[in-house]
Amino acid sequence: MSDIIRRDPRAEWIARNRLHPLHAAMQPAQHSWMGPNGIIRKNLHGIGFIGPNGIKRIDRSGAQQGGAVKRSATVEVQLPLHQVSAPAFYISVVPDMVGGRLSSHDRDLLGLAHQLAGSDGAVLAVVFGEHKENAFATAGVDRLLVLEGEEFSGYAPEQRIQGLRAVDNQFNPRHWLLPDSRSGGGELGRRFAAALGERPATRVWQVKDQECIGRAGAGLQDLARPVARLILASAECAEPVSETRHEALPVELSTPVARSLSRIEDLGAVAVDPAAIPMAEAEFIFSGGNGVKDWELFHRTAAALGATEGASRVAVDDGFMARDRQVGASGTWVTARVYVAVGISGAIQHLQGIGACDKVVAINLDPGCDMIKRADLSVIGESAEILQALIAAVEAYRNEAKRDAA
Repeated sequence: MSDIIRRDPRAEWIARNRLHPLHAAMQPAQHSWMGPNGIIRKNLHGIGFIGPNGIKRIDRSGAQQGGAVKRSATVEVQLPLHQVSAPAFYISVVPDMVGGRLSSHDRDLLGLAHQLAGSDGAVLAVVFGEHKENAFATAGVDRLLVLEGEEFSGYAPEQRIQGLRAVDNQFNPRHWLLPDSRSGGGELGRRFAAALGERPATRVWQVKDQECIGRAGAGLQDLARPVARLILASAECAEPVSETRHEALPVELSTPVARSLSRIEDLGAVAVDPAAIPMAEAEFIFSGGNGVKDWELFHRTAAALGATEGASRVAVDDGFMARDRQVGASGTWVTARVYVAVGISGAIQHLQGIGACDKVVAINLDPGCDMIKRADLSVIGESAEILQALIAAVEAYRNEAKRDAA
C-alpha cells in the first residue's frame, strides 16, 4: 500500500457545503474546545473507544488528539443507494464515451435522464464496444447494456443504428437521450431519428415544465417545444448525479443485432498537427506558465505527448507564446479532456478558463498554490526534471509498443 496521501476533492467539497445532506457525517469529531472563559473543555463521552469485549476504553496514547496516528486525508463517502426493482419505463442514454470513459457532457446527460425518470423510471445506458469506465453507479446508471463486437468498433453509424433499433424494440424507452456533440452523438442521434421517423429536439439545454428548450438562430435565440421522444442535449443541460449511487445492473438483448451491409468504410484516424487545432476544440492541452524556465524543453515535451500548446497570461505577456495560445477568462475558454498546467500558479481568470476541463494535472513547486488545489493530479517538483522524465517515459512506452508490434 502506498504511503502517498491522496486528496478527495469531492469529500472536501461536501465538508465545506453545509447544505449537503452528508455534511454532518464529514465533520471530524470534536473532543475539546475553548470555553467562553478561556478554559479548555473536553468531551468526556467522546474520548475513548469500544474494546473487543464491548467495554469502553480510554485512549491515553494521544492518538485521538493526533499525537501518535497520522490522520487520513481522505474520507470514504457512502452515498445512499437508489434502486428501481421494477421500472415502469426506461430513459435510454447513449453516451459518447470518448476514450472509453464518461465525459462531463455524458454525465450532464445522465443527470437530465435522472430528472426525466423520476422515482418510477430507470436510466438505461447503451454503450458500444469495450470501455474503461467503472463509475457508472455514481453517474446515475440504473441499467447498463453493452453492445460488444467488432461490427460496432470504429466509425460504424449504420451498424450502431441497428443496435439502437434492437434496444428500442425490446425496452421501448419513453425517451432517448444523446449528446449533441461533435464526438459522434450529434450525427448518431440524427441518423437514429431518421430511422425511427421521429423529429428530434436538438441543442437542448434545459427540460422544464414538459418543454424542451434548445438553442436556435445561431445560438442567439431559444426554441421551446413539447418534450420529444428523442432529445439531443447540449453540455450543461442538467446537473450531474452526485448525491446518490445507482445499481448499474447489466442487461442484455434477447435477440442478436442484425448485421447491416455497411456503405461506409472506416479508414482510421487521420493524423492532425496539434498546433493546428484551435484551443477551444483541443482535447489535450499542455500549458506553460511563469514557472517554466526552459521553453525549448517545454516544446519538446508537448511534441512528444502530441498535445496542443497553451499558456498563461504571464507567459504570453513575456513573449514566450502567441496571444492566441492564452488560456483563461481573458484568453480562450477551453474544454479539454486533459489539461496539464506546468508552472502555473492558478490565477482566478485562468481557473475560470479551465473550469470545463475533465481532468487537470498540475506540475508546480508550490504545493499550496491554487492550481494544485484545483488539480485532479499534482506533481510537486522542478518542472525541468519532471518534463525530462516524462519524455523518457513516453519514448520508452513507444519503443516497447514497436517491439510488441514487430
